[in-house]
Amino acid sequence: MANGAGKSLVHATLAIHEPPIGDSPSPGALIKNFTLQFNPAQLTLSRQAEWKNTPAANTRDGSIPEFMGPVAREMTVEVFLDSSDKPGSNAVLKQVEALMDCCVVTARSKAADKPSPPWVIFQWGSFATARFISYVSSVEASYTLFGTSGVPVRATCQVSLHELPHATPGQNPTSGALTAQRVHRVVAGDTLQSLAWQEYGDASAWRDIAEANGIDDPARLANGTDLLLPATQEVHR
Repeated sequence: MANGAGKSLVHATLAIHEPPIGDSPSPGALIKNFTLQFNPAQLTLSRQAEWKNTPAANTRDGSIPEFMGPVAREMTVEVFLDSSDKPGSNAVLKQVEALMDCCVVTARSKAADKPSPPWVIFQWGSFATARFISYVSSVEASYTLFGTSGVPVRATCQVSLHELPHATPGQNPTSGALTAQRVHRVVAGDTLQSLAWQEYGDASAWRDIAEANGIDDPARLANGTDLLLPATQEVHR
């Protein structure tokens, strides 16, 4: 099952970032770009709306509920890890530890007196619905095969992601709300440099776009990919 899913040319990734500095809604510096060895055989995505019911004595069928607002998205991703072709390898052990570290406060945020686990961005090609800034609420690892020394060489992890709020396009950052951001869908001819010039008037700001999206190779931008463009005041010039 996992091997079949893993034959896709586009591999899913989990970009693990430092939490933001101050009140910024954008992830901080990239800690690790976790490329899934095999693409998920399945993932579960959910969203809810919050409604409030207030009982009323003078109504026969109940009162009309009041809409309180949308609830952030939640997603569970199945991550399959395997190094059985190298029985002495501890690669699976280290990969599981990297995922579990997403639930642990980072040293940098602790030093800044704002302790927080990492913020993450899951991305799988042009699957835009599953791409959002989130935190990892839980990681459950099942080790299913072990080497001769007892080190696990195969594991399946259930990773639960919860969406973190961010500003909608065009929001005024001076209004007291979160800093304005924009999402751009890549089309033929786009480069990080050209996007940086169009958005900020500075082509060198492509590094900020790459960092915000966990991009290691700026020369490879797949058409249809949604890129998070940091707010102007968050770009390091």
